[in-house]
Amino acid sequence: MDSELKEDIPVHEEFILCAGVETQVLKCGPWTNLLDDQSVNRPKLLIFIIPGNPGFPTFYVPFAKALYSLTNRRFPIWIISHAGHTMAPKDKNVLTTSEDTNAQEIKDIYGLSGQIEHKVAFLRTHVPKEMKLVLIGHSIGSYFCLQILKHAPELSVIRSFLLFPTIERMSESPKGRIATPLLCWFRYVLYAAGYLLFKPCPQKIKSLVIRMVLQRWNMESKFSLMNVLEPFCLANAAYLGGQEMMKVVERDNELIKEHLSKLTFYYGATDDWCPKEYYDDIKKDFPEGDIRLCEKNLPHGFIIHFYQEMADMVADWLKDDLENPSWHYHSLRTMRCCPSSQNLNLPNERFGSDMLGNHTYWNNE
Repeated sequence: MDSELKEDIPVHEEFILCAGVETQVLKCGPWTNLLDDQSVNRPKLLIFIIPGNPGFPTFYVPFAKALYSLTNRRFPIWIISHAGHTMAPKDKNVLTTSEDTNAQEIKDIYGLSGQIEHKVAFLRTHVPKEMKLVLIGHSIGSYFCLQILKHAPELSVIRSFLLFPTIERMSESPKGRIATPLLCWFRYVLYAAGYLLFKPCPQKIKSLVIRMVLQRWNMESKFSLMNVLEPFCLANAAYLGGQEMMKVVERDNELIKEHLSKLTFYYGATDDWCPKEYYDDIKKDFPEGDIRLCEKNLPHGFIIHFYQEMADMVADWLKDDLENPSWHYHSLRTMRCCPSSQNLNLPNERFGSDMLGNHTYWNNE
């Protein structure tokens, strides 16, 4: 792990009952409850990461830490799990709120539409209405980001980054052609195999397998990854995947056109989930849009080994948005005045610290 990420960057884990479903939220930074914090020191912007499928937030922690450091530790970064993809350990409390949406009000919450409503319910319930939002979606998380803009227009989303976006023709992609029969036609076989293989497996064996995989990937995690081998979670991930193949078909050009100024698309040059022709097509349809093709040969699953490179790019793309003087000045005060942030230094690699004079706080490199 990069030495920059070895610094003591706080990451808080919570399990929240969201829309009646246990939901894991990992919060990078010292702010754990933005809704109840009414102090003048509360940050005015939240960076919100929506994973791909399966939606295990733990894998995104290195990326979140890198981005948090590159933005000078001034903005909270939260990662949310998908509904049904995580289960709280037996010794972990599940937080509830009286404003939580009733689970019965969300039809098919583990499916594609239900997952969208799940994310909207979380943002409406756990994030202040006036809070500015930066959405970061990876893979199918990009589709969710777009749908949030459509279904929750009252949210103050100032920017949305769609990384390796699976927002159209998923079943026609090279990997989609393989995944479609498995997830749509033989999904019950997959469910049965998962239960037969993992349900009777002792926890010690599961822990050993996970440690071996993390060691092979050269990753460390202080958060449990037992959900990776939990049949209930795997079945929900497979169910969501099947719906992706069937329902993510036509790109929503009207939605993209409406919010184009807020969107940044980042396509992989050799991505078998959203191949280069998808980039060519959307670039042709929206030549004025911020639509980029990877020049670094990053894989679709960048979160394992290439999180630093992606965090560098996202931080650079955020530069203009975070220079907005109407709320950027307040964020700088937050980091200087908040007692809980006394150990959060302000390095100069991305943002300047001058609060006086002009309103440009980003150092030119």
